[in-house]
Amino acid sequence: MKTIVATLVAAFALAAQASGLDSLENFVKSARTGRAEFTQVVTGPARDGQAARSKTSSGMFEFARPNRFRFDYRKPFEQTIVADGQTLWLYDADLRQVTSRKQSQALGSTPAALIASAPDLATLRKDFTLEAAGEKDGIQWVQATPRAKEGQLHSMKAGFRGNELAALEILDSFGQRSVLTFTKMELNASVPPEQFQFKPPQGADVVKQ
Repeated sequence: MKTIVATLVAAFALAAQASGLDSLENFVKSARTGRAEFTQVVTGPARDGQAARSKTSSGMFEFARPNRFRFDYRKPFEQTIVADGQTLWLYDADLRQVTSRKQSQALGSTPAALIASAPDLATLRKDFTLEAAGEKDGIQWVQATPRAKEGQLHSMKAGFRGNELAALEILDSFGQRSVLTFTKMELNASVPPEQFQFKPPQGADVVKQ
Protein backbone atom coordinates (compact mmCIF):
# COMPACT_ATOMS: atom_id res chain seq x y z
CA MET A 1 0.00 0.00 0.00
CA LYS A 2 2.80 2.44 0.92
CA THR A 3 4.46 1.74 -2.42
CA ILE A 4 1.20 2.49 -4.28
CA VAL A 5 0.67 5.72 -2.31
CA ALA A 6 4.25 6.82 -2.92
CA THR A 7 3.87 6.10 -6.62
CA LEU A 8 0.66 8.14 -6.81
CA VAL A 9 2.23 11.05 -4.96
CA ALA A 10 5.19 11.02 -7.33
CA ALA A 11 2.88 10.85 -10.34
CA PHE A 12 0.83 13.82 -9.14
CA ALA A 13 4.02 15.78 -8.44
CA LEU A 14 5.28 15.13 -11.95
CA ALA A 15 1.91 16.11 -13.43
CA ALA A 16 1.93 19.39 -11.48
CA GLN A 17 5.47 20.10 -12.61
CA ALA A 18 4.64 19.46 -16.25
CA SER A 19 1.49 21.55 -16.02
CA GLY A 20 3.17 24.58 -14.45
CA LEU A 21 6.20 24.60 -16.72
CA ASP A 22 4.10 23.79 -19.77
CA SER A 23 1.83 26.74 -19.00
CA LEU A 24 4.85 29.00 -18.72
CA GLU A 25 6.30 27.76 -21.99
CA ASN A 26 2.97 28.05 -23.80
CA PHE A 27 2.58 31.59 -22.50
CA VAL A 28 6.00 32.83 -23.65
CA LYS A 29 5.62 31.08 -27.02
CA SER A 30 2.03 31.95 -27.92
CA ALA A 31 1.21 35.23 -26.13
CA ARG A 32 2.42 37.86 -28.59
CA THR A 33 0.38 40.70 -27.09
CA GLY A 34 -1.94 41.14 -24.13
CA ARG A 35 -3.75 43.48 -21.82
CA ALA A 36 -5.17 43.10 -18.32
CA GLU A 37 -6.21 44.94 -15.20
CA PHE A 38 -3.84 44.51 -12.28
CA THR A 39 -3.68 44.98 -8.54
CA GLN A 40 -0.30 45.25 -6.85
CA VAL A 41 0.36 44.77 -3.14
CA VAL A 42 3.84 45.75 -1.95
CA THR A 43 4.87 44.65 1.53
CA GLY A 44 8.09 45.84 3.11
CA PRO A 45 10.07 43.77 5.62
CA ALA A 46 9.20 44.10 9.32
CA ARG A 47 11.61 46.43 11.12
CA ASP A 48 12.40 47.19 14.76
CA GLY A 49 9.68 44.88 16.03
CA GLN A 50 6.98 46.61 13.99
CA ALA A 51 4.65 44.67 11.72
CA ALA A 52 5.26 44.82 7.99
CA ARG A 53 3.27 47.47 6.15
CA SER A 54 1.56 46.98 2.81
CA LYS A 55 0.60 49.39 0.03
CA THR A 56 -1.97 48.56 -2.65
CA SER A 57 -2.18 50.07 -6.12
CA SER A 58 -4.06 49.19 -9.29
CA GLY A 59 -4.25 50.00 -12.97
CA MET A 60 -3.94 48.66 -16.52
CA PHE A 61 -1.17 46.57 -18.07
CA GLU A 62 -0.34 45.93 -21.73
CA PHE A 63 2.52 44.15 -23.50
CA ALA A 64 3.74 43.27 -26.98
CA ARG A 65 6.64 41.00 -27.74
CA PRO A 66 9.45 41.62 -28.15
CA ASN A 67 10.44 43.89 -25.27
CA ARG A 68 7.50 46.28 -25.05
CA PHE A 69 5.14 46.77 -22.13
CA ARG A 70 3.20 49.44 -20.28
CA PHE A 71 1.89 49.78 -16.71
CA ASP A 72 -0.59 52.58 -16.09
CA TYR A 73 -1.06 52.98 -12.33
CA ARG A 74 -4.35 54.75 -11.62
CA LYS A 75 -4.88 54.33 -7.87
CA PRO A 76 -3.90 55.65 -5.41
CA PHE A 77 -1.42 57.73 -7.48
CA GLU A 78 -0.98 58.12 -11.22
CA GLN A 79 2.25 56.66 -12.53
CA THR A 80 3.26 55.29 -15.91
CA ILE A 81 5.98 52.79 -16.80
CA VAL A 82 6.69 52.25 -20.49
CA ALA A 83 9.28 50.02 -22.16
CA ASP A 84 9.49 50.90 -25.87
CA GLY A 85 12.17 48.35 -26.79
CA GLN A 86 15.05 50.77 -26.32
CA THR A 87 14.25 52.91 -23.29
CA LEU A 88 12.46 52.30 -20.00
CA TRP A 89 10.41 55.34 -19.00
CA LEU A 90 8.95 56.08 -15.58
CA TYR A 91 6.59 59.03 -15.20
CA ASP A 92 5.32 60.23 -11.82
CA ALA A 93 2.33 62.53 -12.45
CA ASP A 94 2.34 64.05 -8.95
CA LEU A 95 6.04 64.93 -9.07
CA ARG A 96 5.89 65.86 -12.76
CA GLN A 97 9.11 63.89 -13.16
CA VAL A 98 10.26 61.48 -15.88
CA THR A 99 13.08 59.00 -15.37
CA SER A 100 14.62 57.24 -18.37
CA ARG A 101 17.11 54.38 -18.57
CA LYS A 102 18.44 52.17 -21.33
CA GLN A 103 16.11 49.19 -21.39
CA SER A 104 18.91 46.64 -21.86
CA GLN A 105 20.56 47.82 -18.65
CA ALA A 106 17.39 48.29 -16.61
CA LEU A 107 15.62 44.97 -17.13
CA GLY A 108 17.99 41.98 -17.43
CA SER A 109 16.92 39.14 -15.12
CA THR A 110 13.58 40.70 -14.13
CA PRO A 111 9.90 39.77 -14.45
CA ALA A 112 9.88 41.65 -17.76
CA ALA A 113 11.88 38.78 -19.29
CA LEU A 114 8.95 36.48 -18.61
CA ILE A 115 6.22 38.92 -19.57
CA ALA A 116 7.53 40.45 -22.75
CA SER A 117 11.02 39.31 -23.74
CA ALA A 118 11.93 35.62 -23.65
CA PRO A 119 10.65 33.60 -26.66
CA ASP A 120 10.89 30.19 -24.98
CA LEU A 121 11.86 28.31 -21.82
CA ALA A 122 15.40 27.65 -23.05
CA THR A 123 16.04 31.41 -23.21
CA LEU A 124 14.53 31.96 -19.77
CA ARG A 125 16.71 29.20 -18.32
CA LYS A 126 19.82 31.14 -19.32
CA ASP A 127 18.89 33.76 -16.70
CA PHE A 128 16.68 31.79 -14.28
CA THR A 129 16.54 28.44 -12.53
CA LEU A 130 12.96 27.28 -13.14
CA GLU A 131 11.12 24.86 -10.85
CA ALA A 132 7.50 23.82 -10.47
CA ALA A 133 5.98 25.24 -7.28
CA GLY A 134 2.71 23.31 -7.15
CA GLU A 135 -0.94 24.30 -7.47
CA LYS A 136 -3.09 26.47 -5.20
CA ASP A 137 -6.64 27.75 -5.75
CA GLY A 138 -6.63 26.63 -9.36
CA ILE A 139 -3.34 28.38 -10.17
CA GLN A 140 -0.19 26.51 -11.20
CA TRP A 141 3.00 28.14 -9.90
CA VAL A 142 6.54 28.20 -11.23
CA GLN A 143 9.51 29.37 -9.14
CA ALA A 144 12.08 31.45 -11.04
CA THR A 145 15.39 32.19 -9.28
CA PRO A 146 17.91 34.48 -11.05
CA ARG A 147 21.23 32.86 -11.81
CA ALA A 148 22.99 36.20 -11.34
CA LYS A 149 23.35 36.93 -7.64
CA GLU A 150 24.24 40.62 -7.81
CA GLY A 151 20.87 41.91 -9.02
CA GLN A 152 17.99 43.38 -6.99
CA LEU A 153 15.65 40.46 -7.72
CA HIS A 154 15.95 37.65 -5.18
CA SER A 155 13.27 35.34 -6.54
CA MET A 156 9.99 35.31 -8.43
CA LYS A 157 6.94 33.06 -8.71
CA ALA A 158 4.67 33.11 -11.74
CA GLY A 159 1.14 31.77 -11.47
CA PHE A 160 -0.90 30.51 -14.41
CA ARG A 161 -4.54 29.66 -14.87
CA GLY A 162 -4.28 27.43 -17.91
CA ASN A 163 -1.96 29.28 -20.30
CA GLU A 164 -3.02 32.66 -18.91
CA LEU A 165 -0.75 34.64 -16.60
CA ALA A 166 -2.69 35.14 -13.37
CA ALA A 167 -0.15 36.44 -10.86
CA LEU A 168 3.46 37.35 -10.13
CA GLU A 169 5.07 37.24 -6.70
CA ILE A 170 8.38 39.11 -6.58
CA LEU A 171 10.86 39.18 -3.68
CA ASP A 172 13.72 41.65 -3.97
CA SER A 173 17.12 41.55 -2.29
CA PHE A 174 15.92 44.04 0.36
CA GLY A 175 13.16 41.74 1.59
CA GLN A 176 10.34 43.67 -0.08
CA ARG A 177 7.58 41.49 -1.55
CA SER A 178 5.40 42.58 -4.44
CA VAL A 179 2.35 40.58 -5.54
CA LEU A 180 0.67 41.45 -8.84
CA THR A 181 -2.70 39.88 -9.60
CA PHE A 182 -3.99 40.08 -13.18
CA THR A 183 -7.68 39.99 -14.12
CA LYS A 184 -9.60 40.29 -17.39
CA MET A 185 -6.52 39.12 -19.27
CA GLU A 186 -6.88 39.35 -23.07
CA LEU A 187 -4.11 37.48 -24.86
CA ASN A 188 -3.17 38.32 -28.45
CA ALA A 189 -5.45 41.32 -28.30
CA SER A 190 -5.07 44.18 -30.76
CA VAL A 191 -2.77 46.59 -28.90
CA PRO A 192 -1.89 49.77 -30.85
CA PRO A 193 1.90 50.29 -31.26
CA GLU A 194 1.57 53.85 -29.99
CA GLN A 195 0.73 52.47 -26.54
CA PHE A 196 4.44 51.73 -26.19
CA GLN A 197 5.61 55.16 -27.29
CA PHE A 198 6.30 57.73 -24.62
CA LYS A 199 6.88 61.47 -24.89
CA PRO A 200 7.67 63.38 -21.69
CA PRO A 201 4.84 65.79 -20.88
CA GLN A 202 5.60 69.46 -21.41
CA GLY A 203 7.11 71.01 -18.29
CA ALA A 204 8.11 67.69 -16.68
CA ASP A 205 11.62 67.24 -15.33
CA VAL A 206 13.52 64.52 -17.20
CA VAL A 207 16.23 62.56 -15.41
CA LYS A 208 18.44 60.17 -17.37
CA GLN A 209 20.11 57.34 -15.48
